[in-house]
Amino acid sequence: MKIRVLGCSGSIAAGSRTTSFLVDQDILLDAGTGVGDLPLEELANIDHICISHSHLDHVLSIGLLADSVLRLRTAARRPPIVVHALPQTIAALREHIFNGVIWPDFTRLPNAEHPTLSFEPFQVGDVLELAGRRIEVLSAAHTVPAVGFAVLHPKGAWVFTGDTGPNPRLWERLHGMSVRHLVIETAFSNDESTVAHISGHLCPATLGPELAQLEGPVDIGITHIKPGEVEAVMAEIASLGGERKVHALATGDVVELGAL
Repeated sequence: MKIRVLGCSGSIAAGSRTTSFLVDQDILLDAGTGVGDLPLEELANIDHICISHSHLDHVLSIGLLADSVLRLRTAARRPPIVVHALPQTIAALREHIFNGVIWPDFTRLPNAEHPTLSFEPFQVGDVLELAGRRIEVLSAAHTVPAVGFAVLHPKGAWVFTGDTGPNPRLWERLHGMSVRHLVIETAFSNDESTVAHISGHLCPATLGPELAQLEGPVDIGITHIKPGEVEAVMAEIASLGGERKVHALATGDVVELGAL
């Protein structure tokens, strides 16, 4: 099983792509701006999109993806792309994006009987069975209803916290789970700790106590750093000390679950 980083920045700038991960060839975890770097043929292979929350940097490529692949998938008689999300997130997408004003309703295009998109609600704790892959929905603590994801594998899980502030429920769930890779956000530097708290994000000072609850040797990737702030944030994280490998994620990074 392979996970490719399509985007991991907290916002856009030259070379920066917002959050999205591609599991194998057909599952997206979030749909940020990095999705647009995929060739059309690869876009048409995506059958499932799991969304952590409703904020624009995580959802904006859903509608554009649907528009791009509609003709190819219709000609091939492919089923709808299934968007998996919390009920509150689905409601936000219907009301604020797929409303015929901001964007057409692709759950009814090209027609209601054979749409390009469909929505499937989940809850925290659900394990999604997606064509042989198992993805558990984890809790997150953000300003809107939000989740993270664990891509489960017999040799250890790949965990994405989603956008989150300090979150005891996450570590309670990860206790006893064999975690090999953790992708955790650190959106702001310590100078902006107040903004991080208000906006439901982490900074290095709050990241440290979170990582202290993690068990075992885990590869830790930092995501959602604002453009231009990577060096400063990573320097503050390095000052926390510890023996685990901690690195800033980069677009194009690939993790192969099950590899030694």
